[in-house]
Amino acid sequence: MTEKSGPQHYPHADRTHWYQTRFPGDSMEVNVVVLHTTEGRTLPDYDGGAIAPNLTAVPDLTTRKLKWYQHFDIDVSSRALRNLSGGVETNTLNVCQAELVGTCSPDTHRKWRDAGKAHVFWPEAPAWALLELARFLAWMHEEHDVPLRGPALWPAYPQSFGSKAGQRMSGREWNAFKGVCGHTHVPENDHGDPGAIDFSGLLKFARETLDD
Repeated sequence: MTEKSGPQHYPHADRTHWYQTRFPGDSMEVNVVVLHTTEGRTLPDYDGGAIAPNLTAVPDLTTRKLKWYQHFDIDVSSRALRNLSGGVETNTLNVCQAELVGTCSPDTHRKWRDAGKAHVFWPEAPAWALLELARFLAWMHEEHDVPLRGPALWPAYPQSFGSKAGQRMSGREWNAFKGVCGHTHVPENDHGDPGAIDFSGLLKFARETLDD
């Protein structure tokens, strides 16, 4: 078993929805963060933890903060990625996964907006939401040496679904990758989240956080 190093709990993250006891996972030394969107407006139950990430960020639109819930240690594999037998490892390949409550789908965004349902549309996330997410990435960089870099292509949903937009990594690319990517980049998966999130702006905020 790999010995975990560095702090295992994101500061102030709520651990009332903790799934590691039920699903112990594999210990590892994280060097990748994978970003997802939940495509919902509230904290999911993740089928009792069976498909849970390491952390979930729930936007509080009143206080303009992200409330973080942690479900697994940082250096323990979570369960939000598809993994095919005989291929590359996904959940267990040194990956910390973070789900962002909200949507990356323009159609869902329009439907919720027209119905008056408050939410974050992550491709057009407000600056405060990106800054809160950037603080997490900066912490992961400082405490777990996750590089503040990632893929050049972050296509918009639904073009980001599957591999036609050219953003999906090959198995070899995935095995060599270190940094921050989306579900849309992970091999053996077809999901397109988090879509066209402002990745360059996110990294800019993260680097500015490090300079504070």
